[in-house]
Amino acid sequence: METTILVVEDEEKIGRFLELELLHEGYRVIKAVNGRDGLEKAESGQADLMVLDVMLPELNGFEVLRRLRKNSDMPVIMLTARDEVMDKVAGLDGGADDYMTKPFAIEELLARIRLALKKRVGVSSMQEDKNLLTCGSLTLDAARYEVRYDGNLVELTHREFELLRVLLENKNIVISRDSLLEKVCGYDYMGETNIIDVYVRYLRSKLDDIYGVKLIHTVRGVGYCIKDEQ
Repeated sequence: METTILVVEDEEKIGRFLELELLHEGYRVIKAVNGRDGLEKAESGQADLMVLDVMLPELNGFEVLRRLRKNSDMPVIMLTARDEVMDKVAGLDGGADDYMTKPFAIEELLARIRLALKKRVGVSSMQEDKNLLTCGSLTLDAARYEVRYDGNLVELTHREFELLRVLLENKNIVISRDSLLEKVCGYDYMGETNIIDVYVRYLRSKLDDIYGVKLIHTVRGVGYCIKDEQ
């Protein structure tokens, strides 16, 4: 998919120069000439990275960045004509990924854009990996709140899902009943003390029994463990 760069720059010549260079590098370009328009376009989700000037009409770059960071972690590279250390600190502390002072070499800016995009892909991949738990043919997608075995959707209740999530997060490690009770039902749970045993039976009936596997193992006197398929 084509990578889109949002350029927020009120100086027409600089904006056009950046547009032509980015197009030449194979990027799709969206432009804005004031802070308010730039913020709206950034929040629309159309761009993968923003090159943001500091000195802008309507909203300055720092304010655009501050508002954007409430809802978005899109990479932002700030541009400014001022080489003040405090400006750089303010930009980076405000959530900018990088900061460049005008005049700048276009080759350096392009290199920083590539680096910021590469980091973003890495973070996204890490987040996706963190949300996806597996054990053999079993997958639990925490982001989608979905469990599948061999591609087939497994319908679980909230507590069944949370119990399975805890067991998968600690795969091949024995978790005590007390620890599972606290993690699944909360430390202030006052119900039946054997509730974890009950939900383990429910999970086994929906996974082990149906698919002919033994994923959830009982360690007598201790608790439970989910193991990789043998």
